[in-house]
Amino acid sequence: MIDHRRPVGPRTLAARAKAAVTLSAMLRSAVSSGEVRRVVCLVPDPHARFTAVELGAEFFVDTVLSSGYGLCSYVFGWSTTRDPVNAPAVDQFLGGYGDLLMRPDLATLAPLEPGTWQVVCDVEWPDARGVPEAPRSALRDRLVDAEQLGLVPSVGIEHEVTFTGVDGTPLVAGGLDYSVAALTPLRALLADVNGAVDGLGLGVESARGEVHPGQYEIVLRHRDALAACDDAMLVQSAVRRAAALRGVRAGYLAAESSGTGSSCHVHLSLSDPDGSPLTPGAAPGEPSTLFGHFIAGVLRAATDLTAIWAPTWNSYVRLRTAPFSPRGLRWGRDDRTAAVRLAGSGRSLRMEARFAGADAQPHLVVAALIGAGVAGVRERLPLPDEGRVVGELARTPWEALTLLDSKLARAALGDAVIDHQVAMLGDELTAGLDAVTDWQRSRGICVAEVTTTFFGTSTLHVTDGRSDVLVDGFLTRPPLLRVLLGRIAPDVERITAHLARGRVERLDALFVAHSHYDHVMDAPDVVKLLGGTLHGSESTLNVGRGAASPRTRCP
Repeated sequence: MIDHRRPVGPRTLAARAKAAVTLSAMLRSAVSSGEVRRVVCLVPDPHARFTAVELGAEFFVDTVLSSGYGLCSYVFGWSTTRDPVNAPAVDQFLGGYGDLLMRPDLATLAPLEPGTWQVVCDVEWPDARGVPEAPRSALRDRLVDAEQLGLVPSVGIEHEVTFTGVDGTPLVAGGLDYSVAALTPLRALLADVNGAVDGLGLGVESARGEVHPGQYEIVLRHRDALAACDDAMLVQSAVRRAAALRGVRAGYLAAESSGTGSSCHVHLSLSDPDGSPLTPGAAPGEPSTLFGHFIAGVLRAATDLTAIWAPTWNSYVRLRTAPFSPRGLRWGRDDRTAAVRLAGSGRSLRMEARFAGADAQPHLVVAALIGAGVAGVRERLPLPDEGRVVGELARTPWEALTLLDSKLARAALGDAVIDHQVAMLGDELTAGLDAVTDWQRSRGICVAEVTTTFFGTSTLHVTDGRSDVLVDGFLTRPPLLRVLLGRIAPDVERITAHLARGRVERLDALFVAHSHYDHVMDAPDVVKLLGGTLHGSESTLNVGRGAASPRTRCP
């Protein structure tokens, strides 16, 4: 029996390592008894996905725990579509397509299915050099910096997911926020999803419907920063698998449509190495001076780190249109419209960073928050007044790309991480510019050529190839002597001949200037022949009504 439950609250890196030793003994025993037959090694890639290798359990405990196992280095040099990224910062991962070594972190053990467990791994080069660009390494490095100041973060992550059909249409049309009845059409799906998540044994805090169509949220209890990020990705994987078995897409786009947003909200508090909270101040709901420095550091660097919170084209739809994804940088007590919300009180007091979208890489998001916050503590930055806007997130990916190459961003995450992320966002922009989308096609349709044909008197035919409009439509044109002395009437044969000569085969509308005979006389017959709606004065419409047929429509 493997007791893999995560402790709630903060945990130092040393305590994690000690837990891994205990879990190693449990795993060896479970493998020896035949309870565990496979182990899946997982490595978070730069795009918030796991790469995976499944290994025999005996081979894993006999060899991999001590010697590691190979993983092609190109997983840190690929795009979201697994194509190589063309940038110097990733060349080291693509030259020769050699191996990195996976080093399992047994503190991450979790069940996958009967007989199979999964473990999240760090990576290193074969000569034992670290890989600072790897998201998990970036976070571990920031945690080392924080612990040097006596700061141990505790983190909770809220990920929103949208359930859609394969075409991207949400399974329900309305919002689900805090609803019971509106979730009814999803109950069978949610039973499978929640069952899969519960099967991980990671300690769920809550689950509920969210504000947008088909949107749902599952939240784990707060824990050490590495566990929070690893476990958030394990939950995403379980949700996707359960949904796929029902033919449903579990989407973690930042914006499924304009005006909507799915987020990766991060709750973060600080403790000392013994677990005593460092976040609350003297008064209820008030941050300590130290935590104020931390929040000030986050707010100062948030603009330059926009590309970490928003790493894709789609991210900027969320930042531009979603009402609860604020770009303005300010903090507020229990204020969900603030970029940093101060929530809870006493020992539960924490900040909630509301910057990141659901498409963001969680290890990098938390690493950036800790790196920026620790810099604020080191420099003893004063906390801005509550509600005062001190900056704004980038509005476009191009602006975010420029801002990411800054001293503040490099101080928060290190040169290697920033150079790597600049390459990744640059590739994302290039791929978007190379693509032709339905949106572009829809705008291109609007540039059709408009042609006008003059039929004499005041009759004009106007078309853009999709819509056809006729002005007046006086085509019989009887001789003047007949007009003066005789009786005039529409000549359908002449009307048909003129329309055929002008290649007018259909109409959307016929507009009559006024009800004199040389404007209105032929109009009802033209509409009878070609369809469309007759428009004009009341007397004009009466002419049309008097000659009414199923194809003569008057408003």
